[in-house]
Amino acid sequence: MADISSLKLNPPENRYRGALPKIGIRPTIDGRRRGVRESLEVVTMDLAKAAAKLITENLRHPNGQPIQCVIADSTIGGVAEAAACQDKFSRENVQVTLTVSPCWCYGSETMDMDPTTIKAVWGFNGTDRPGAVYLAAVLAAHNQKGLPAFGIYGRDVMDFADAAKIPNDVKDKILSFIKSGLAAAWMRGKSYLSIGSVAMGIAGSISNADFFQEYLGMRNEYVDMSELVRRFEEKIYSEVEYKRALAWTLENCKVGPDNNPAEEQHSQKQKDETWKTCVKMALIVRDLMVGNPDLRRKKLDEEALGHNAILAGFQGQRQWTDHFPNGDFMEVILNSSFDWNGIRSPYVVATENDGLNGVSMLFGYLLTGQAQVFSDVRTYWSPAAIERVTGWKPEGGAANGLIHLINSGSAAIDGTGKQRKDGKAAWKPFWEISPEEAGACLDAVSWRYGSLGYFRGGGYSSDFISEGGMPVTMTRLNLVKGLGPVLQIAEGFTVTIPDHVHDKLDLRTDPTWPTTWFAPRVTGEEGPFKDVYSVMNNWGANHGAVSYGHNGADLITLASILRIPVCMHNVTEDRIYRPSYWNAFGMDKEGSDYRACTALGPLYK
Repeated sequence: MADISSLKLNPPENRYRGALPKIGIRPTIDGRRRGVRESLEVVTMDLAKAAAKLITENLRHPNGQPIQCVIADSTIGGVAEAAACQDKFSRENVQVTLTVSPCWCYGSETMDMDPTTIKAVWGFNGTDRPGAVYLAAVLAAHNQKGLPAFGIYGRDVMDFADAAKIPNDVKDKILSFIKSGLAAAWMRGKSYLSIGSVAMGIAGSISNADFFQEYLGMRNEYVDMSELVRRFEEKIYSEVEYKRALAWTLENCKVGPDNNPAEEQHSQKQKDETWKTCVKMALIVRDLMVGNPDLRRKKLDEEALGHNAILAGFQGQRQWTDHFPNGDFMEVILNSSFDWNGIRSPYVVATENDGLNGVSMLFGYLLTGQAQVFSDVRTYWSPAAIERVTGWKPEGGAANGLIHLINSGSAAIDGTGKQRKDGKAAWKPFWEISPEEAGACLDAVSWRYGSLGYFRGGGYSSDFISEGGMPVTMTRLNLVKGLGPVLQIAEGFTVTIPDHVHDKLDLRTDPTWPTTWFAPRVTGEEGPFKDVYSVMNNWGANHGAVSYGHNGADLITLASILRIPVCMHNVTEDRIYRPSYWNAFGMDKEGSDYRACTALGPLYK
């Protein structure tokens, strides 16, 4: 059993250089004096305060820290007050703005003209004052100027006296916009750290600096894998933490059977050394990402800084793994929400340096605050094939067939599903995880020695099966010549199948790796979601990132902010939320998405 006494909840922290992005609330007003503006001051500012209260009470930053809302010093009735608001927001690091108004305002004079902010406008639906008219006018101005903004318009007419009572449909749109806007803002100015280069010819590990810079606002950093050897040999890590981490690992990470032929297995002495190397790799890669002030004690000021990397990728195969232990333990423990330092925010690390799947993981983390599962989209098992191989006729969630998600690398062990939400299998943001839940996740994992045919240097891979019944979303970002980035999204559920069926199917691949049996939600209609086979057949790469919950709508919203079209999804139309700019590009939502993204170009170009 895992030692849960070591799994204390750590307070949220900002690991990265730069202040956290803030939300700016812009209360706009009819600027006409002599009774008009004066009658609207209180209700307009109350609208702004209500929006700020909604945001701060319902959302956190992905690292668990509270969100700060900055309200303009006065209502905004014209260009001078708009400029004063913009000046304040610039000083306060506001990167996402929400304009609110219960009345008519002068659109082009009061709108957010800062091209660097992510924008939405809520126009109150009431007949006392024409807030909805202002919303339509100012959105037209945004579209005409190429400064896209999300429109928020309540379905039902409300009384002016109840303006600060935000209806549920408006709440949903405000929170969806803020989540996605903050996710985009979080990436800006951070780094993707490539440790190594291209893994086994996987195109996703060909790091495309133009994409990261122009679409995400990120820079690319590169470190050769030999840097890990230097840090091994020169002990460029905290030796105190290393001893504690190794002891914790040996106590809490139970070792499973060695699947290699007996005559090829490494000696116990070599396996013990492998554990030491694996733990050092985790410490070193974390330090490369975010730095480690403790290294200053050794006068290693440069190494103490890190690369301000919100995302990293480790090549591993084959130049590293033909000689050294694989990166599986390092990737898994960093991606998970707990380690020898307790329960904490996950680090995001892509196996095989697949930065495109890493970005997919990053999107999921920034929207949910949760750890992510990195998987091969390995095999479609049809009901007929399952029955032929195992004798079991699939039923329930498996009735339409399954996709076997399995990979040696960075599947966070949160994905075991041993945490609980409303009594059901789940995984959660770290600040909601109890020591008992973290311990249950650790107990559900068997650490299997690496298959020496793949990993000549050995290593330890996590072996677990995700509990069934969890709502999950699988995502993948791809780069396509002549088109640019596109996003794929598949919502569905994890599935539990009988143990003997799993064993027979799992033994046909590598049984030392973690498995998630995934059933995407299908439509029965022509297209990529006609059936489970079609999902697998239309998936654009060999990897996918899996997040807990049905987050497809928020991913679509985030993609629109970043000007990345979505080429494949099974999100119902009523949940899709994009800026009003998209409405001008045709009535077919997917076609208009492509045309709008092309017309605007990358967010940071």
